[in-house]
Amino acid sequence: MLIGELSRRTGVNTHQLRYYEAQGLLEAARGANGYREYDQNAVLRVKQIRHLLGAGLSSEDIAYLLPCAAGEAPELLGCPELLVAMRSRLQRLDDRMARLAQSRGALADYIDAAERMAGESHPPGCAGQEPVLA
Repeated sequence: MLIGELSRRTGVNTHQLRYYEAQGLLEAARGANGYREYDQNAVLRVKQIRHLLGAGLSSEDIAYLLPCAAGEAPELLGCPELLVAMRSRLQRLDDRMARLAQSRGALADYIDAAERMAGESHPPGCAGQEPVLA
């Protein structure tokens, strides 16, 4: 099937499909006319990629995991190297969430303090400035 058909069957735009191919996640043969031609397994492979991206995995992670994937969801075979890689990714996510929670707590504390000080006088230059936070 051509890239347009694969896009229609998976709901993934052609630009993303070309990106998956460039990342080594998806393979296409080239026809005599130079067009990409995908086999029927490409539909399943794209669905697997989309599910794994939805789990927060990078294309590098997915390239490592795909040989162990079975089914659309996909189910991942529990080989030791795969489990080590997934646990490592989970730990990085946990670490990032902890840092975000810490930042959120600090920002909430600053907001609470600023709200308590709302009626008090401000240092010169404080009032009337445009906020830089967005």
